[in-house]
Amino acid sequence: MERKSRAKQVALLGMLGAVAIVLSWLEGMLGPVPGLPPGAKLGLSNVATMLAASTMGPGSAMAIALLKGLFAGLTRGLTAGLMSLSGGLLSTGVVCLLLWWKRCPLGYIGIGIAGAVCHNLGQLMVSFLLTNAAVFAYLPFLLLFALPAGAVTGLTLYILLPAFSRLRGER
Repeated sequence: MERKSRAKQVALLGMLGAVAIVLSWLEGMLGPVPGLPPGAKLGLSNVATMLAASTMGPGSAMAIALLKGLFAGLTRGLTAGLMSLSGGLLSTGVVCLLLWWKRCPLGYIGIGIAGAVCHNLGQLMVSFLLTNAAVFAYLPFLLLFALPAGAVTGLTLYILLPAFSRLRGER
């Protein structure tokens, strides 16, 4: 029975990883959205990471963040890969801490926003290392966009979590 459970966990992790990659690819295909800061995306692939964090644990969530970063590096270049890794790993770490904090007052939407803010901060740190401090002028725009983007990912997690829990065999 233990082996069957382990195989199911690996299969679910593989599916979440595939969903994260597909969502990341689709968002990359959309191009710039008028009225949003250049390069800003909703971050829908982060829903897969948050699902893994909330149901499978931090190790699974970090594996998906790493996979997304490697995918970005392979498809969009080294800089994009480093930015995806830094933002993804930082935001996943914060999301994991908040999800496992028993008395977290934020709820899923607040956790989604915290993850989006940390993702932007991680990316800005890499931009700073690769360019100069002028990239921090971009920070207010990214933080402002993180509010609706994080709210969308948190709300999506809230909606999908019951169905994913049933898929895992939980009630």
